[in-house]
Amino acid sequence: MPDTSPHSPEAITMEDWAGEMGERWLANLKGFESTIAPVGEALLTHAGYRPGERVLDIGFGGGATSLAIARAVAPGGEVLGIDISPDLVAATTRRAATEGVTNARFVCADAAHVIVPDAPYDRLCSRFGSMFFADPFGAFANLRKALKPGGRIDLAVWAPPRDNPWMSAAVALARRHIDLPASIPGAPGPFAFDDPAYLNAILTKAGFHAVNCVPITGLLPVGGPGSTPETALTFARNALSTGRVLLEYPDSVQQAVASELRELYAHHDRPGEGVMMGYAAWLVSARA
Repeated sequence: MPDTSPHSPEAITMEDWAGEMGERWLANLKGFESTIAPVGEALLTHAGYRPGERVLDIGFGGGATSLAIARAVAPGGEVLGIDISPDLVAATTRRAATEGVTNARFVCADAAHVIVPDAPYDRLCSRFGSMFFADPFGAFANLRKALKPGGRIDLAVWAPPRDNPWMSAAVALARRHIDLPASIPGAPGPFAFDDPAYLNAILTKAGFHAVNCVPITGLLPVGGPGSTPETALTFARNALSTGRVLLEYPDSVQQAVASELRELYAHHDRPGEGVMMGYAAWLVSARA
């Protein structure tokens, strides 16, 4: 489970996403999007969007999910993406124009408190964008107001760290060299909702019903399809939060962790496929 100390690799706050983390995601967009693409595709298949539906996408990141949904709900449907990072909003707006997607628009706002324009919507989606709320109950209660009665919410959230070695292995290696505080269950971060019972309780308290959690597992290409141990290492150092924490330590420590990570990624290298490591996530749906 995550912890929220300043030096924790899982400690990503709302303010981080409005600034540094949003910039980091944008700078490593190709690696991020292509690494987690298998989960995004599974989420879209599970959600089954149809033409004519109006959909909110919360914490849309680089916009891959938003644009895919926009294509699925055309003609007649539309997507409103909400993200707290102004950099990601601007970049995704440009991306939509470049790709010729005209039924999606993007606004910069805190989804926990936003008053959604043109509500109510039919659907709400979030691919790994819902785990960072300081007050998850309040945030989901606010978002429920933006949905029609009976409207559906679909989320992808990470299962426990032990089932996600593509992320947790880097943390485990770093712990051999630096002190990292103990985790705090349910704290904002990538693994805030790794316990489906906890998320079920939050959604139910926020006014949702018929909560359903479906587990999915598989392999992800760390750094994207075709990655090598070296490119996976570059991705981990530049994009994952562990890399950010290590920057505060001497070069000797950074190099020691890098050497061990390189060996780890070499062990999981599949030539022609990439550095393939295990992941587990929950696909969560509920009704307003």
